[in-house]
Amino acid sequence: MKSLLFPAVAGMLTVMSGAAFADTAVSAVTDLNVRAGPGPQYPVIGVLAAGQSATLNGCIENSKWCTIAEAGGQGWVYSDYVTADIGGSRVVLTERRSNVAVVSPPDDIGNYSTDYTGAIIASDPVVDDFPPPPAEVRTYVDTHRLDPIYLEGEVVTGATLPDTVELREIPDYNYRYVYVNGQPALIDPDTRRIMYVVR
Repeated sequence: MKSLLFPAVAGMLTVMSGAAFADTAVSAVTDLNVRAGPGPQYPVIGVLAAGQSATLNGCIENSKWCTIAEAGGQGWVYSDYVTADIGGSRVVLTERRSNVAVVSPPDDIGNYSTDYTGAIIASDPVVDDFPPPPAEVRTYVDTHRLDPIYLEGEVVTGATLPDTVELREIPDYNYRYVYVNGQPALIDPDTRRIMYVVR
């Protein structure tokens, strides 16, 4: 998948403490949404492609949302899918929060609802490449929009949706679809795994 660059987002205040560090190279383990703010309710402003590097500015304390910088600007990513070289090992940021600089959330965070109906269950990315869906499937999903369901976490291939999320059928197609955190996704109805994020 082609990497998308994202525009600059308003400045971030970094508060350093102890062994925490900022300006560290990080990379995504799967194609990962870059959002305008720290949460699924913020709009997607780009994609950090699997394996693509960016610079970590820091993460909000007691949150899985981190701000990164890339050639195209700044944005927010969900740390379950971001790794960094910490002590000579590739580590998922969520697992080593004490090594990450703390940043303040943006001033407008109170303007966005955080009323989630559940949580996306993080898992390993889909190993086999899922081919892009046929054009008629993309058209169907685009023309039959649904009200989005907001879940804690991020929409990535391989993650699993809770049983409370209603999946919608696509005519003559094996997978179902749903709009999660503002994005359409194709779901395996048997496993409830996200197989493809429609971008």
